Amino acid sequence: MSDKPTREEFVRLADPMRRELLAHCYRMLGSVHDAEDLVQETYLRAWRSYDGFEGRSSLRTWLYRIATTACLTALDSRSRRPLPAGLGAPSQEGNAPLVPDVEVPWLEPVPDALVGAGGDDPAAIVTARESIRLALVAALQHLPPRQRAVLVLRDVLRWKAAEVAEAVGTSTAAVNSILQRARAQLGQVAPSLDDPVEPLTPEQRAQLDRYVSAFQDYDVDALVDLFTGDAVWEMPPYTGWYEGPKAIVELVKTNCPAERAGDLRLLPVAANGQPAFAVYFRDEPFALMVLTFSGALISHVAMFFDLRLFEAFGLPAAYEASAIK
Repeated sequence: MSDKPTREEFVRLADPMRRELLAHCYRMLGSVHDAEDLVQETYLRAWRSYDGFEGRSSLRTWLYRIATTACLTALDSRSRRPLPAGLGAPSQEGNAPLVPDVEVPWLEPVPDALVGAGGDDPAAIVTARESIRLALVAALQHLPPRQRAVLVLRDVLRWKAAEVAEAVGTSTAAVNSILQRARAQLGQVAPSLDDPVEPLTPEQRAQLDRYVSAFQDYDVDALVDLFTGDAVWEMPPYTGWYEGPKAIVELVKTNCPAERAGDLRLLPVAANGQPAFAVYFRDEPFALMVLTFSGALISHVAMFFDLRLFEAFGLPAAYEASAIK
């Protein structure tokens, strides 16, 4: 009987790693759709070559190497995925016309459940949530692809420099140099990889309830007291972004299509380890918003109008009150 590994064995051993590999590809690419494609490519490449897998490293390490190579190859021909706040100064007036740019490959949110941030292993959940926060993934997109890969492999996955060097095809000395530059570039970004992700406090949960009520009751003025003084609101594919409660409220009053209570419905979801909502306008999919807290107040809202995200999040095609948990 042969001891040679079989492809059936590969499927059994590799399948449990799919979510963590999706998280890895998402950090690299900033897109849940691209990440899913690259994970599929990773498994196809690995399955085809598994007969030659000699076990000199763990199967997990081997899969991460293949995934990293696939991501780096893909990034050779793809632009970085920004958020509007990464492209220039905030818009001065909340009532200014909205300008979309559908040519920009915008950053996308990712469902917690797809990347292990909503599973059963508490340690894995914490690690996943810390490393997929929207602000952090947005900051990673500003790094050159190889810097991005080195930083993720060293500081998220905690690989040794020699292992990273083999994965990205360079020397250990080069890895240390690349890592230093990458850390320096992210030095001004908050949150950092070392910042813990804490569960929402009762006060924050109460604020979320007020936030939902303000939208569903179409009481826009009530939003003023829920934001920090320097809160940011952005909504790709629209290029403008807005800073401060006054500008945000003016924006919502001017550009939100709702006219009365009940026009908007918010369905809670989990994205990027953060509170998030699917927004329905008159029961039809409208946008997906991800919120960030600073203390007891909301400091950032990213509202994504790519309706493909509703399918990625497993959301209903029409608002269902029974779906609220």
